[in-house]
Amino acid sequence: MKLKPIVAAIAVALGLGGASAQAEAKYTLTISSWGPPTSGINVSMWPQITRLIEEATDGRITTDLKLNLAPPPAQFDMILDGAADLTWIFHGYNPGRFVSAQMIELPGYDADSATLSAAYWQVYQDHFAGLDEHRGVKLIGLMTHGPGQLASASRIEQLSDIADLKIRTGGGVAGEVVGLLGASRIQLPAPSSYEAIASKAADASMMTIEGRKSYNLVEVAPFMYEMPGGFYRGSFALLMNQEKFDALPADLQTALDTVFGLDTSRVAGTVWDEIDLEGRQATLDTPGNEIIVASPEDQAAFAKLAEGVKEKVFASLRDAGADPEAAYAEILSLIAK
Repeated sequence: MKLKPIVAAIAVALGLGGASAQAEAKYTLTISSWGPPTSGINVSMWPQITRLIEEATDGRITTDLKLNLAPPPAQFDMILDGAADLTWIFHGYNPGRFVSAQMIELPGYDADSATLSAAYWQVYQDHFAGLDEHRGVKLIGLMTHGPGQLASASRIEQLSDIADLKIRTGGGVAGEVVGLLGASRIQLPAPSSYEAIASKAADASMMTIEGRKSYNLVEVAPFMYEMPGGFYRGSFALLMNQEKFDALPADLQTALDTVFGLDTSRVAGTVWDEIDLEGRQATLDTPGNEIIVASPEDQAAFAKLAEGVKEKVFASLRDAGADPEAAYAEILSLIAK
């Protein structure tokens, strides 16, 4: 009988020790990313998001960046299958799978990427979450790059010069725009732009400005035809394996949710703004490169074409069960604020 208090004390001590060990447990999340090591996403975005994670969890969670574990279109399924814990995807690489992404890809938004990415997250929660397009994984952020422009091997002086070109596009609204401009669409991931143009399989690429530096397009596509406001925007999601998240201690799940969502989206958008500036500067600094800005007449002509793209996107969203007019109005309201 006298041993029972001792046994109980040992049991309590062991229990407390176990709880303490669990409290101090550390976790590493494997990031699957694509693009070259020099990409601003890999150099800047993922390190900044890692800092958010580490600060929110007092250093108990960190990350390990792995490049090119799978092609860009396969990243969603990699996370779904648990082959990695975190990734980023371009929605347009999976045609028909992410209808709501087209809303943020429309040309004409007067906002930087940080503002538009934050608005995107809010509008998605209010209008598109019910579509459950990211089912099976945890959506931790949404982002859009800056105005997408045309990088070309030959000089484009006016909008009509684009007709009959072979243009690499990632899909989504950018693909619709290319078709309406009378050009041929070649759907390939962004990292394939250099090879496609260098081999003359494509004459040009609908690209982010940052891609001129990240993918070294200043070498093979020295000309950038710039449409103020962009020909399109790109829609991206940041994802986490749901089972990995669910397996974390409850306090760490709560900590991550304080930075996932709006904060992560805003950080990602801010990075796009920074690296777009770097891409523009690389263009200006590289001999033989030139930026040709669309004339007021061509801007007006494209604005009319863009209205047709918007109506087509709105129709597809209505078919999916969403209210595109309300979502669009909220985006504009958030930008104005």
